[in-house]
Amino acid sequence: MDGTAEERGASDERRYVPIADHGLIGDLRSVALVGTNGTIDWYCCPDFDAPSVFAAILDAERGGCFELAAAVPARTRQFYFPDTNVLITRFFTEDGVGEVQDFMPVAGESAEAGRHRLIRRVVCVRGSLPFRMRAAPRFEYGTRPHTLRLTDGMALFASEALSLALTSTVPLEADGPDAWADFKLAEGETAVFALDQVGGEVSPRRCARREAEDQFGETVRYWRRWLSSSRYRGRWREMVHRSALTLKLLTYAPTGAIVAAPTTSLPEELGGERNWDYRYVWVRDAAFCVYALLRLGFSEEAAAFMGFVSRHVSPGTDRPSGPLQIMYGIDGRTDLSERELGHLEGYRGSAPVRVGNAASDQLQLDIYGALIDSVYLYDKWAEPVSSEQWDHVCALVDWVCAHWDQPDEGIWETRGGRKNFLYSRLMCWVAIERAIRMAHRRGLPADLPHWQASRDSVYRRIMSHGWSDERRAFVQHEEGDVLDAAVLMMPLAKFIAPTDPKWLSTLDSLTEDLVSDSLVYRYDPRTSPDGLHGGEGTFSICTFWYVEALTRAGRLDEASLAFEKMLTYANHLGLYAEEISHSGEQQGNFPQAFTHLSLISAAFNLDRALG
Repeated sequence: MDGTAEERGASDERRYVPIADHGLIGDLRSVALVGTNGTIDWYCCPDFDAPSVFAAILDAERGGCFELAAAVPARTRQFYFPDTNVLITRFFTEDGVGEVQDFMPVAGESAEAGRHRLIRRVVCVRGSLPFRMRAAPRFEYGTRPHTLRLTDGMALFASEALSLALTSTVPLEADGPDAWADFKLAEGETAVFALDQVGGEVSPRRCARREAEDQFGETVRYWRRWLSSSRYRGRWREMVHRSALTLKLLTYAPTGAIVAAPTTSLPEELGGERNWDYRYVWVRDAAFCVYALLRLGFSEEAAAFMGFVSRHVSPGTDRPSGPLQIMYGIDGRTDLSERELGHLEGYRGSAPVRVGNAASDQLQLDIYGALIDSVYLYDKWAEPVSSEQWDHVCALVDWVCAHWDQPDEGIWETRGGRKNFLYSRLMCWVAIERAIRMAHRRGLPADLPHWQASRDSVYRRIMSHGWSDERRAFVQHEEGDVLDAAVLMMPLAKFIAPTDPKWLSTLDSLTEDLVSDSLVYRYDPRTSPDGLHGGEGTFSICTFWYVEALTRAGRLDEASLAFEKMLTYANHLGLYAEEISHSGEQQGNFPQAFTHLSLISAAFNLDRALG
């Protein structure tokens, strides 16, 4: 490659919109990322984990994109239509102001449920403004060719496995495999572009201005009606509600699945190899989402996920990694084989780009605690679990009682060998303890003497082997003295009193070793090798765990300051990726459910403590 490293870096910055400079729209089946420049550079159709149609965020040349912006120099601002997932990108120029309204109508059970539609509505609100549109899909992650056929007001992109129809209220022209349009709008005028998946029972259909206006109104009403169920009335209502709306966008309506993030291979470190596909259902992440949504009063999503669990995550074949996989496809499938897409350069040259996730075969014992805790909360806050669900809980708890003392790969999915991780033991304790609570409260049948003996054994093992006298702290794994932010869950899970001297000493040690300006690293890869090269940023869920641990310890001034600082790292829309870099940039897959659910929990508990 020609040019110095500095020149290549500057070129990458021009070619790639920063990860945080995106908004998210979706229809509870898939999502699209819209840059502040008006370009959609990530969209998988028709589902979250389908191959991409637009993936310029992973390869500016080969990935494909959908550009729509002012055709003259402009300043841009982006915001959500209040209390919705309708995104508006505004363009400010010398001669006028225009905006692009991006949204995806949420289909119900009608005959139109199979129509996956993305609408881009352009409005000139002041003066006059020229615009340019270019639709450049690249099917199957940019590996499949397609044909383009223009008819009256419509462009039909047809590939072997998928066809898309772009309808427009302005004339379209062809440029090889791409469609484009130049047009000018005066104040009050609009133009509409609608991208539909077509084929089977769904035929191409024009999207006129009136229909786009009607669907805009219907989409706004859908999101506002959904959000009106929230019970949160605290200090950080705007951030909490944006997090709730984001979690809702990450749910897959046909099955009740909740994905960890809607993207793949956005790097945890520029140029590093820590690039993973997060478009699947992590049992841990989804179970934590259930807690956050139930806390706000959204029981339908919790019920839908419980349905997913009953159908796909119930104990069945006893695999080498246990009766549960750590993750599933959004349709419940278990084969998530990992492969690399060598033809894509990755975000700003950060290869490899991965599809699938080899961690699906790992043993991570903590998922049993996360899942059973979510069942416990659903039973307590929403509706009693069924007899069949209780049978599944009993089977899982019996397995945990027999296997809790195995080494595993742990919550952070390390690829450096199994260890006796404290967090895994902690969540095994949670699994047994919550099931015991359910049995007592509901009078349900259970082998309580055996469960209680196992619970107590886990507790004693953690207290005796997870504590380091030298560090005066609970540590990452047995026979070690490395710190890990995952232990912040100890008081949150009610394993230890938040003012216990051992815990307060641990909190101080974590603050000294892993906290930087209130941001928290999950662990130090240099002292705890994880089988991967390179480093990473601070882990945002750990920062919100830290806020909550400070809150429960009664250190409210510190908790409030840490929380407010963390809010400054959100993007312009209140969205978070997985990590924060040394320079304050967001990195990793975006937006991430883990971060937003922990924000909700931290805000709720800090609000309650402040009174």
